[in-house]
Amino acid sequence: MLTLTFLVKTLIDLYVMVLLLRIWMQWSRCDFYNPLSQFIVKITQFVVKPLRRVIPAIGPIDTASLLLAFVLTTLKYPILLLIQVSTLSLDPMNLLVGLLALLKSAGSLVFWVIIIRSLMSWISQGRGPVDYVLIQLTEPLMAPIRRIIPAMGGIDFSAMVVILILYVLNYLGMDLFPGLWYLL
Repeated sequence: MLTLTFLVKTLIDLYVMVLLLRIWMQWSRCDFYNPLSQFIVKITQFVVKPLRRVIPAIGPIDTASLLLAFVLTTLKYPILLLIQVSTLSLDPMNLLVGLLALLKSAGSLVFWVIIIRSLMSWISQGRGPVDYVLIQLTEPLMAPIRRIIPAMGGIDFSAMVVILILYVLNYLGMDLFPGLWYLL
């Protein structure tokens, strides 16, 4: 049962991150002809396209993808409970858990995108197609910090500051929802 629980949790978490990445890419107006963008669109299009006929976008935010990510995070824990204990619990508290899990997934996605961008800047130095999308995604977060804290000695500290802010927000979530935040 632990293997099945791990597999289901990992697949749901990864798909939620891909949906959030799609939303983020659309919001930041990434180049959708980029191979990474095309991959993200292709693995989400079969579910998002039918939903878009019913749920229109609100401005630059893809509400169909956001709703699907929220539904997946809300149903994740009842499904895991069903696998582990063979009981299905549809509690209204699951909506709060789903919202918190969605927020935590968004923070985790931002963290990993910034880490990958930082590592890729050492390897390909911004010349690859993936680098271009990562720069388009993270620059709106890092540019305001770069205006306050300029690069010193050729080292850009804006990524570290954004990651530090994400850590502070994570600890704030632990303080506000002490027992629940660890389970998400």
